[in-house]
Amino acid sequence: MGRSSAVRGTGSSSANSKRSAAARGYRADRFVELLAPPGGRGPRRAPAIHRGYHVRACAVEHCLRGFLRRSERLPLRQVLSLGAGMDSLFFWAKDEGLLGRTLFFEVDFPEVMAHKAALVSQTEGLAAVAGRSASAQHSGAIKFWGEDYRLLGADLAELPRLEEALLEGGLDPGAPTLILAEVVLTYMETERSDALIRWAGGFFPRAWFVLYEQIHPGDPFGHVMQQHFRRLRSPLRSLDRYTDCEAQRLRFLQRGWMECSAIDMNEFYHRFVPGEEQERIHALEPFDEFEEWHLKCSHYFILVASKGESLAPASVLSGREALPPSREPAFAGTVSASVIATEAGASSLRRFGHRSVLLAPQTVLTAGGFGDQEGRHCRLTQLHLLRRRRRRRRSDSPEEKDWGGRTLCLADSGEAWDGRLFHSLTLLKDGWALVLGGRKSPASPALDACRLGISGSPDEGPVAAELSRLPPIEGLASPMRWRHSATEVEHQGEAYLFVYGGCSSGQRVRDDGCFLHLEQMQCLEVPVEGPVPPGRHSHGACAWEGGVLMAGGLGAAEQPLGSVLFLRPIEGGFRWQTLETFPPLIPRYSHTAHVHRGKLLLVGGVWLHAPSVPGVAVVDLATGQAAEYSIDTAPLEWPLMLHGHSSVFLPEEEAALVLGGGSNCFSFGSHLNRHPVRLSLGFLWGA
Repeated sequence: MGRSSAVRGTGSSSANSKRSAAARGYRADRFVELLAPPGGRGPRRAPAIHRGYHVRACAVEHCLRGFLRRSERLPLRQVLSLGAGMDSLFFWAKDEGLLGRTLFFEVDFPEVMAHKAALVSQTEGLAAVAGRSASAQHSGAIKFWGEDYRLLGADLAELPRLEEALLEGGLDPGAPTLILAEVVLTYMETERSDALIRWAGGFFPRAWFVLYEQIHPGDPFGHVMQQHFRRLRSPLRSLDRYTDCEAQRLRFLQRGWMECSAIDMNEFYHRFVPGEEQERIHALEPFDEFEEWHLKCSHYFILVASKGESLAPASVLSGREALPPSREPAFAGTVSASVIATEAGASSLRRFGHRSVLLAPQTVLTAGGFGDQEGRHCRLTQLHLLRRRRRRRRSDSPEEKDWGGRTLCLADSGEAWDGRLFHSLTLLKDGWALVLGGRKSPASPALDACRLGISGSPDEGPVAAELSRLPPIEGLASPMRWRHSATEVEHQGEAYLFVYGGCSSGQRVRDDGCFLHLEQMQCLEVPVEGPVPPGRHSHGACAWEGGVLMAGGLGAAEQPLGSVLFLRPIEGGFRWQTLETFPPLIPRYSHTAHVHRGKLLLVGGVWLHAPSVPGVAVVDLATGQAAEYSIDTAPLEWPLMLHGHSSVFLPEEEAALVLGGGSNCFSFGSHLNRHPVRLSLGFLWGA
């Protein structure tokens, strides 16, 4: 497959995604459908993909409007869209009345522009906007000539021919020009894309250059992203050299551009998409792909470079409230990670959104989630048991312990697991685990509470799972929730489960909690003092000193939280208390939490600001001192995604066992961690 064919394939996929988003109401652009590839609408894209294309369109529109405002007193403006493909920007912008005194040029491979020219000429809704006197051309670089709209066929890598085509098409190099390149330059050889940037900086004395493409190739999401484009034979060629916003900014400043600003799409969404528009988007369809959404936005950026005093500075990406300040982590050290030796069966732990509990010192029960089952990706109905067993390799060898994993069968007389994910799974003192909440889809919460256990010895011998559904729990079942926490506490000598936060139907983020009496199996009133913390979900929670420690989470505005809270037992009830950490904890969510010997451990998660990924955060609960530790993943030989995972702490070894993890990765496919991973943490206590 040639370079132009491979790149056209990515353009067709992008066009179908834009069409799907427009059909769902993300953007009022009736021209997307007219320009989309033939063959029907195709499959509807996932909500995270819809959001991704919406914020991309918002960023381009924001820059276009900024350029037009900046040049509004000038007699002529130009827009030059490089690698435009079947993009609808001209038609949308002209229909909105934005393009007065503006010439709009699009450049792409000759065959692409010839196809688009024919489509525009033959489609009433497009021809009416392009101008009825306009016509498709059949020779030379000019494929379509309209009064204010020109389609030019040229290879962007051949700069002399590109310049010739632009001049032939009537472009005036001296007029203020907006140059737009959306995920275009990265497909070119880096030397050639650098040369194009330098050429543009010399050819146009007054211009803005707007660039939208990928960054951060080195983390797990970045690896998956790169693998996707390599499979499509459209590798991201410049990504290894220009890995972040600062590298891209310097790229332009060193090639003839006077001013340059760049921010990632998380920053853009927070600063430049108005709150009412965010609320409208949140209400369009059920959504529960927060990790995927934030990771995608952290791996794309929008850049504006400018030159020419009448257009500088390129302040279009500054001047509004930035994201809350967050320090880049100074890692205090590195945590060693190793794949645990497993027998056959551990592969069924390739999942996310599940929950795990430590049934016995060497036995882990895992339930639910989304992942691999019988060769397909689906909501899982199989339970999994992972346990360590003693065995000898030879009669003269020392005894060893190996982990063995197996799918766990449910007893014939019991219920079937219903495929829920993002539930809570809490081991109770009687040896049973209580399952609360979860969902099947964001519009279909799991309504039944369940009791889950195993028959047989958890340490050795044959076992089977027993699952029984509980009667509706008063005060808890309406509405149910997911991505919540459920932590066992004691009040007046009796055991309760404190259920807090989470999501519920209607995109609501819960800020309430309830105390489930574990003997009566109903929620009872327990006095709680102190200011109620903001609602959150996907936080970490664990029992400590008779109360509940809670850290991080995602708030109602879809911004990660960095607070550490303690629901402290007091006489007659509990009191909310904020634990100060020094330095402040970097906001995160979708992590797991454990307490051991006076230290709070937060494993993995998603954060927004730093180019690195969360490893293990450690908070000394006596002093509030906090430290971040990276994870050495070199021995794993595959990307380790530490979100959507579960983890259990092994006190005897002072180690955490991470099971599963990963997610769908935008339109790049799914990544599921291959094996359970052991994190050695004994050094935190001097071991």
